[in-house]
Amino acid sequence: MSTQPLAESLVQSVDWLAIAPPTIAAVVALAVLVADLFVPEGRKAVLGWVSVAGLAAAAVMLLPLLDGDRSTFCLTGTTRACSYTADHFTLVIQFLVLGGALLAALLSVTHLDDERRRVPAGEFWFLLLSSAAGAALLPASRDLATLIVALEVASLPAFALVGIRHGDKRSSEAALKFFLSSVTATAVSLMGISFVYASTGTLYLTQVAQRLPHVDGQLHTLAQTGVVLTLVGFAFKTAAVPFHFWVPDTYVGAPLPVAAYLSVVGKAVGFSGLILVTVVAFPSYADVWGPALAALAALTMTVGNVAALRQQATRAYSAVRLLAWSSVGQAGYLLVPIAAAGYTEDAEKAIGSTVAYALMYAAVNLGAFAVAAVVGRGRTLNRISDYRGLYATNPASALLLAFFLLCLAGLPPGVIGLFAKVTVFSAAVDAGLGWLAVVMAVNVVIALFYYLQWTALLFRAPEGEPARHRVPAPLTAAIALTGVLGVALSGAPQLVLRFAATGLF
Repeated sequence: MSTQPLAESLVQSVDWLAIAPPTIAAVVALAVLVADLFVPEGRKAVLGWVSVAGLAAAAVMLLPLLDGDRSTFCLTGTTRACSYTADHFTLVIQFLVLGGALLAALLSVTHLDDERRRVPAGEFWFLLLSSAAGAALLPASRDLATLIVALEVASLPAFALVGIRHGDKRSSEAALKFFLSSVTATAVSLMGISFVYASTGTLYLTQVAQRLPHVDGQLHTLAQTGVVLTLVGFAFKTAAVPFHFWVPDTYVGAPLPVAAYLSVVGKAVGFSGLILVTVVAFPSYADVWGPALAALAALTMTVGNVAALRQQATRAYSAVRLLAWSSVGQAGYLLVPIAAAGYTEDAEKAIGSTVAYALMYAAVNLGAFAVAAVVGRGRTLNRISDYRGLYATNPASALLLAFFLLCLAGLPPGVIGLFAKVTVFSAAVDAGLGWLAVVMAVNVVIALFYYLQWTALLFRAPEGEPARHRVPAPLTAAIALTGVLGVALSGAPQLVLRFAATGLF
């Protein structure tokens, strides 16, 4: 009889509507893997369109969840705690993740058609959908075990995607670097989580937050060590300096759609996990993670922008390398409001700035990679110099790439980029981090140089015979979607902050 209450407390309810988005992505992944056995080689393209439809269906299933918070896999005893919560924060990040995966899938349809001998279609789509399912699960995770499982479900297929091209040494090396760095991050995170569990006796984020301030004095050092190690592990995942060394080689070695996917969805995974462990689980240790993340933000944006500035236009794959280093710099900006949350009582407003910036970055960065995929079809080395005179041969792609680069730089007409940067500045200033706002201002000026240099190159007279770039329908769709989204948000930038910051937790 004494065990009955405990048994009842372990009975968990399942809300199938709440878990529908990641579940649909996972089910379609399995369906594609099985269908690959029966679909003839000449019709493998249908697997890609099934995958695109599956990701679209998963994104559509977010709509019924907008009416309020839903939780599932909950303890039913006297203590209420849930492993999965579909609140506003979850829905915004799932929208970003599934939308980013959908656009990466559109880029991949054409890429796989071009490299059908080197990239196995069935395996590619299974891995992409599996990773997207894990990425969609992570922002809904409300216990440390589910958080780590979701993180690895998102990461493990990504290793294989980076090295999926047969016979490509550069791709294999990139996958190995990515794998080793990510495994190290996971090991450090697991060590930290085990320490946190040992000192608090729970894995649920809300219960960890309640118990950490009251940890027994003998376990205080263990709890502190666990918090620090957990944060270090997630710093790896966000590509924060000095844990960024894998980014340039991984982006260059991976198929271009995979690099686009990692630059947006991979970042969303890392930053949403970092937000959950800092703001939800470890608020009592804000005096530890606040200054640490502020220092990481300053270091990350500076190293990323300086490295991007040093890229040589004639170097092989310099366009992709510049986007890779630019993504490191952008990660520094994304860290600023999370750090600010450690210094202010209104942490939700600060986190809203990170989410708003992430939405802007996702739209325009995927657009830049889509145009890079167009140019890469004719110029396989994808150098920055290959973009010279793009306006003469493909005016629409050139104008949109210029717009995307100006958004990343934070200059009109890319109003959404300027708006997002202002919200991040505001978060730093409101939290009393004036020095960090100054560092960010300096880095924005540094970034202006290489973004404007690339933009100007698009409109210069082409050298030699202009190269015509044929744009297949899936690539056209991806560029058009990102372009429309960027232009629409630049016309009404306040919608992003309102959507991102309303009732996050």
